[in-house]
Amino acid sequence: MSYEVRRAETEAERADALSVRFEVFVEEQGVPEDVEIDGKDDESIHFVCYAEGQRGEGTDDADRTPVGVGRLREVGDRRGKVERIGVLEAHRGEGVGRTIVDELEATAAERGLSTLVMHAQTPVEQFYRNLGYETTSDVFEEAGIPHVEMEKSLD
Repeated sequence: MSYEVRRAETEAERADALSVRFEVFVEEQGVPEDVEIDGKDDESIHFVCYAEGQRGEGTDDADRTPVGVGRLREVGDRRGKVERIGVLEAHRGEGVGRTIVDELEATAAERGLSTLVMHAQTPVEQFYRNLGYETTSDVFEEAGIPHVEMEKSLD
């Protein structure tokens, strides 16, 4: 299966991104809806990853299903925050998360950001280490889930 990550710029793409966030964070992980929708979406760049399906007869449009999501927010002095990285359970282990982070980092670099920070859930800490992020904190709880702060230099 092939995947395509897009900046969610249309209302439909943003709705797709939100649907993945709700499925992963609210439904699967039990994050309260008012914590997931934190009031920072309007100041963020959203990414949505689509699984490319089979092309229908007589059409050039592929059937696309949203399967992954991410959010980038500028937080000051050439720093960005990686947030809301999520992949539907059926598509984990297929490189979707890496593809989303790659696109997010490329966008951050285009915008002149030099450092990315994140609050990573501890079960995926090694995943982010493999992508070049370093753990910069002890474990803390956020939305009832253990996290660590991580950081990566883009310079």
